[in-house]
Formats: sequence, structure tokens, C-alpha cells
Amino acid sequence: MVSYDPQKIEKKWQQKWEASNIFTVKEDLKKKKNKYYVLEMYPYPSGEGLHMGHLRNYSIGDVFTRFKRMCGYNILYPMGYDSFGLPAENAAIDQNANPEEWTNANMKLMKEQQKRIGLSYDWSRMIYSHDPNYYKWDQWFFLKMFDRSLAYRQESYVNWCPSCATVLANEQVQSGQCWRCNSEVEQKFLTQWFLKIKDYAEELLDGLNKVNWPEKVKIMQRNWIGRSEGSIIKFPIVGEDRTIDIFTTRADTLFGATFMVFAPEHPWVKTWVKSTKYEKDFEKFYDEVMRQDKFERTDIEVIKKGMFIGKYTINPMTKEEIPIYIGNFVIFEYGAGAVMAVPAHDQRDFEFAKEYHIPIRIVIQPFDYELNVDKMMRSYEGDGILVNSEEFNGIENQTAMNAITEKLEQIGMGFATINYKLRDWLISRQRYWGCPIPIIYCDDCGIVPVPYEDLPVELPKDVKFTGKGNPLQTSENFIKVICPNCGKQGMRETDTMDTFVDSAWYFFRFMDPISKELPYRKDIVDYWGNVDQYIGGIEHAIMHLLYARFFTKVARDLGLHSFDEPFQRLLTQGMINKAHPYCPKCNTFTMKTDVHDKKCKRCGTEYILKSVKMSKSLGNTVDPLSIMDEYGADAARFFILFGASPESGLEWSDEGVGFANKFIKNTFSMLVDPPEITRKEKTIRDTLVKYILNKMIKLVTNNFEKISIRDAVNNIIQFTSEFNKYKNEGVVEEIFEECREKLLLILHPIIPHITEEIWEIIDKKGFISLASWPSYNKELLTLENDFKWKLINNILDDINNIKTVMRKEELDKISIIIADEWKYRFYKLLLSLINETKNQGEIIKTLMQKDYLKPHSKFISQIITKVLKNVGKYPKFTLTTNEEYKFFQDIKSMIMKKYNCEVEILIEKDSNAQKAIQSLPGKPAIIIT
Repeated sequence: MVSYDPQKIEKKWQQKWEASNIFTVKEDLKKKKNKYYVLEMYPYPSGEGLHMGHLRNYSIGDVFTRFKRMCGYNILYPMGYDSFGLPAENAAIDQNANPEEWTNANMKLMKEQQKRIGLSYDWSRMIYSHDPNYYKWDQWFFLKMFDRSLAYRQESYVNWCPSCATVLANEQVQSGQCWRCNSEVEQKFLTQWFLKIKDYAEELLDGLNKVNWPEKVKIMQRNWIGRSEGSIIKFPIVGEDRTIDIFTTRADTLFGATFMVFAPEHPWVKTWVKSTKYEKDFEKFYDEVMRQDKFERTDIEVIKKGMFIGKYTINPMTKEEIPIYIGNFVIFEYGAGAVMAVPAHDQRDFEFAKEYHIPIRIVIQPFDYELNVDKMMRSYEGDGILVNSEEFNGIENQTAMNAITEKLEQIGMGFATINYKLRDWLISRQRYWGCPIPIIYCDDCGIVPVPYEDLPVELPKDVKFTGKGNPLQTSENFIKVICPNCGKQGMRETDTMDTFVDSAWYFFRFMDPISKELPYRKDIVDYWGNVDQYIGGIEHAIMHLLYARFFTKVARDLGLHSFDEPFQRLLTQGMINKAHPYCPKCNTFTMKTDVHDKKCKRCGTEYILKSVKMSKSLGNTVDPLSIMDEYGADAARFFILFGASPESGLEWSDEGVGFANKFIKNTFSMLVDPPEITRKEKTIRDTLVKYILNKMIKLVTNNFEKISIRDAVNNIIQFTSEFNKYKNEGVVEEIFEECREKLLLILHPIIPHITEEIWEIIDKKGFISLASWPSYNKELLTLENDFKWKLINNILDDINNIKTVMRKEELDKISIIIADEWKYRFYKLLLSLINETKNQGEIIKTLMQKDYLKPHSKFISQIITKVLKNVGKYPKFTLTTNEEYKFFQDIKSMIMKKYNCEVEILIEKDSNAQKAIQSLPGKPAIIIT
């Protein structure tokens, strides 16, 4: 007997895979093999190592990759690290760590842990974002966009901590305070760099129809892009020679606009209120609003607040002056940073007008009743007929939209347009650990791009991490630079790029990681691209996936490749949850420090267990390495894949891991230890084990193609159980060997180490990792074999149920009574009639015309009623009486052995038992004594 030592086996095969470079791949430009590119979102090396989410993500990807590789595809399956990011900078500030050394150590740890899982990556293609040879091309892309006016500089608001003197990311602002020092966060206007993603808005929308992505992800992107058709309306500012150009989808309500609302942070507002009686109140209101989350401000439920600022604009149609207010629900980044307010026909405007006593003017009357402004309790937002709208009175509002827009165009005060909610991508970050923006500022030349031949602009080493300000500004060697245009002293840009830039094109570099003249070579990327299967969390549905799509289209327009979309097929895996103590009264989970308490510290209520996402703060995480230490990597993979379908949330279960370990251990023994009983002659049992083998191969192949891995594992478990029974009952050696070999191949993507070990033990040549996926024999997958297989299982279930009811452990005799021939003829005719009509009366009438059925009319009526109530329950295929009788004679010895008793097989007409009449085709009567 061969010993089972998973950790030893895993280490052995990981070393063999690496030594033989079996997962290293080259492009096959002659296309002798079809290519397939599988990719998981590359991770940030945080230093905390792998968590269960990583294990699940990578296991899904590796299973699918191994399957596709065995199916004969030329597989690209790389891994790298999204290694720029704030945590490294924080470590430098808090721990005096060197960001590069800290990151390199974390990458090394993560790579070792990934190898331990048994992932079949081509490590020769590894990339990482903080490699100057990688971020050189970030800068190259930036300069190309700058050349095409897709990169530009503009003022924008940022989260600013006055104590730390630094810009904060949104996630660093907690309840309006700095996460580090708890100071109140302010909104500050800074000049920053943007990329014109909005120029590609329409194509980004259209491209969603070309990819196989979850519909919920497509909806999220469509909503984020936010396409809407409407009108630009120009409102002149009183006393000034400029207009505020407002986008609206409701030009039909223009005559009802009685005020305008600007965002408090709109730069015009501060100028308007300066040195006026409104300035002090404005400053107070501004400070209050700037502490609010900008996205929460647009929530329909938010309390509307505002103030008049003493300024007016002119309604271009009515020529009347309407007051300008500022409001907390308008954001500078959206549209023009101002909205026209029509309180009679917009609920938000209605509430604001009521609060600040602003006139309300009805301009649309419903078709079936009349609005009275003095009695209105809410706005009317439906369709109707225009009133109080001068020449447009009496027109239906939907028609009036175009008519009013056309009028605005005639008088030069507006036009029809398409608008997008999508904003251009702000990429400036006032941080050190990121890709430097390749721009020089010269007093004489202005903004000067770094010459391409001077790339990369590398991060300096002589910086100071004080927790205040941008560390790059502490390096004079970095900041001071000669202007490449005029030769005079210039200053480098000290902002670095958003780390989403690194991940917006990394999948291209994996295809060609050694290119030196360009980010990648066109012929190679056109061979591998696009990514056939992308895998990652739904939390990246908008930002990363949208930016990657934008970069793909820009790079295509630069002539770097031919395709339009980066990822053809997307899988977003679900979260991993675990039962955790929860207080139903306080509606809170216990924190990490209180996890062992039985009662809530706040209210004394006893905790109940409730499922929640694994979280470090709750203390309910499970270390995947500890699972691998105890059970091995294959058991960890098996559980994480079997526990739930990839898209669904997975409930953690200690029992589930135990089951996975037990299954693998038992399967190892079953496949390694030779069968104790062999025989020469073949029986129906051999035919059926080959049937269920081939059925399993077909099902699992389809499951893997759809990445329905849980279904695949279920089908494998079911076959493994039946194969084990077959082995124990006695085998025909050639059938046993065929089943063992094909089961090993099917199991391999899920438990690669154990299957490699068994493959070697049973003297198979080469790596099972490189073996071919088994095909199935269609000729065995017949209705007859399916019927016989179900017949075996049904008869055993029925015997077990009768045993349970009788409470009988030891059996003396089992009598299996096959239905008489007339019942088979009746049943076949019944099925054909059911296909023609479901009318019970017509079916009985037709059947009773048959002389051989007339004596059985009462029985037939009862059976028809049962069958019609649940047509799907009854088999659509049947044997004849003699065939069914022979079948049960063939499996008689198996039933005798299972129940250790006498078994007799009878035909109904030969039995005196009263119960014999209950026998039906495919459902014999059973008598147990």
C-alpha cells in the first residue's frame, strides 16, 4: 500500500513542474494549435499574504486553464503584481521601510504562496508595476495621449488634509476625517492631469454588446457611462458677457425654470460672493458641504440645503431674470456644475423651492386633470400639454422637446446633444509610490513633455517620508531638470499616476513582456489577444474594467493591435462568507476582540450565528496556508471549488474541508490499490459502468467549458462513488484501467498534485498536466443504457425505503415482479397519445377502443390520472417484458450480494402475490420477507 502524504507529494510535483518548465508557452504564429488566454486580475502584494479570496480566484482560473491545456489549446496563463500603491508609502512613513524593498519582499512571499497552491502559471512572463521597464510604457502611453490631446491639465477638487498637508484618496476619508490624524478633511482646488475617456464614451457603450460578460456588470458600466439625449441651453449671466451652458433632458420644461442652482465649489461662485453680504454665509455653507461625500450629495434622499448668492441669470426663452442659488445636491464635476431648476416638474427642485419660498410655475398640464400650483403637494413629472409656454402652448410635451430645442438653435441659445455622466479620468496622485508623470514645467516653454528617448522617468531614492506633503517634492535631484526645448532650468511634475493606469494595459505586456521598442509587438498581441477568459471580483466592475477598455481602444487607435475589447469573457467570483456572532437587537456583528463573548456588550442580548463576508476586522478569516499545512493544497482547492458555483457566495465550513480531505484520501487509495477481485466475463454491470463513465466525461466537459466547476465536482464525486462500488464488486481489468485512467484525467485540473503522483505510480508516461483530455463514446450514451442505469438505482432506492418502513435489518428474500406484457404495450401507446393531447377523456376513449385493454379499464384510468399529474416523472423509454426480465436476471447476483439474501425475479402472470398487480413498466413490484 502506497502512503498518502499530500504535503510531500505537492512539494515533489511543484519542483518537477518548475524544473521542466512545462507551463512555459510560446506564441504559435503559424497557428497549428488554437490559442487561449486565461487571466486573473493581478494582485496587490500587501504583505499579508494570500487570503481565502485569492485561493478561490486562483483555483478557479487554474482549473479552467488546466482543462483548456488538456483540450489541446496553446495556453497563455501568466501572473504578475500590481505593485504600486499607497500601503508601501504608508509602511515607509509608519515603519521607516524602503517602499521598493518592502514591496519586493511582499511579492516574493506571495509568489511562494501561489506556487504552493499548484498554479500552472508561466512565471517567465511575470511583470510588476514598479519595474522601470514596465512603467516606462505607462509614461509612453501618457505622452502618446498628450500628443493626441487625450491628456490635459485642469483644476479639480481633491480631499485635502491640512494637518498632513497631503491629498487623500476617497477611501482614506473616514466620516469626513483623515484616516491618519483624524483632522477634518477639506476640499481643495488643485491643477491635475486628466485623460479624455469621455471621448470614447459611445464606443465604450457599444462595445458591451460584443463581450460575454455578466449582465449585471454591463448594467453597472452602462449606468456609469450614463448616456442621455437632450439639449444644451445657454443661460446668460446678468452683468457678464458669458453664459452657463446647462444640459437637460427636459427642454419641454424650460418656460418653468424659476431659478438656477450652482455647486458651491463652482469657481465662479467664490468670485461672485467676494466682498458681498453673502460671503460669510457662503463660506460657512461651503465648509459644511465640502465635508460631505460628493456621491452622497446626489442621493435623492439627502436633505436639500442651499442659499441665494445675489446673482441672476436670464432664461433664454422668457428673457426674465431668475435667481442663482447654490445647493448641496449639485456637484461641480457633473455637467456644467449647475442645473436649471423647474420646481413644478422635478421633485428635488420642488422640495428646494418650497424650502426657500421660490416661485413655482406649471408648464405641463396632465391630459386628464388640471394642476393648481397652490394645491400641489409634489411635482408633476409625467407627460401632458404645454401651458404658460408662449408659442408652444397646446403642444404635447414630448413633441415640444424637439420644437423648443430647434427654436433655441435658431436664436443661438442652444442645441440638441448627447450627454454622458462619465467624467474624464483624473490620474494625478500626490504620492510617491506610483509612476511619475513625464512632464516638465518651464517658465519659457510652459508644459513640456519628456522626450521619448529619456523614458523612463524613474522614481528618486533620496526622498523623505514625513507623512506631510508629497515625498517627491523633497528630492531636489528629481525636481530640478533641464528643459529639453530651451535648455533652461525646469521643474518636473511631482504628481504620480493613478495605479489604475498600471492595470489598464498590463494584460498586453504579459503577451509580449520582452518588447523593447514598443510596449508590445502587434503580431504577437494580435496572436494572443484578446483575453479569452478574465477572472476577478465584481468590485472592479466599473473602474478597472472601464479603464482597461479605454486603454485598449486608445492603443488600437495608436496601431498597436487590431481588436476592440480587452476581455472577451468575464467571470466575477462571489465572496467567501462565514458564520459569525451577531446581535439581532443592535444589528451588529462582534468585532475581533469580542469574538469569544456569548452576549452583546452593548445590550446583553445573546449572540446568534449569522453569515457574513470574511473580514480581518471581524476576526472571522481563515488562513489558507493553515488549511494547506493540515490537509494539503489539493484538499484546499477541492473544497473551495466544491463549496459553491464560482459566481455565488461561498459559505465557509470546517466540515466541508474535512470532507474534501477524506474524499481525496479515499480516492487516492481507490486508484492506487489494485482491485481484489477480477473476472474475465463481461456483464451488464460492466456496460453500465462504462456508460456512467462516458456520461460523466460529457457532463464534466460541458461543466468546465461553462466554468460550472461545482457541478463538475458533483458529477465527479457521483462517478467516483459508483466506480468504487464496481471495484469492490469485482472488475474486468481492461474496464477498470480505462475508468481509472479517465477518472484521473478528469480529476487532474482540480487536484493536480495527487493526480500527477498516481499517474506516475500506475506507470503512465510524461506529466498528466500535459496529457490529453478524455473524449466520450457517444454510442454508449443511449436511451437504453440511461434507462437501465436509472432502473438499477430506482430498484435499490425502493428496496431501501421498504426496509426502512418495515424496520427490518436482515432480509430473507426479495421478490421482484416484472409487469405483464399488456402493460408495456399500454404504456407505449399512452406515451404516444400524451404527445398528441393532454386531454384525459380523449386518451381513455382511444385506449378503450383496444380490445386487449378493455378488461383493465379501472386500472388504466388510475394510471392515466397519475401519469398526467406528473408527466416528467415517468420514463419516455421502456424495455419489453422479456428485456426487463433479462435485465433483472443479469443484476440479480449484485442485489443478492448487496442485501445478503435470496432474490427471485418473476413476471406478474407467474406470481400469486396480491401486490403483483402494482407492477409497471420500469417499476417492478417488490415484496420483502
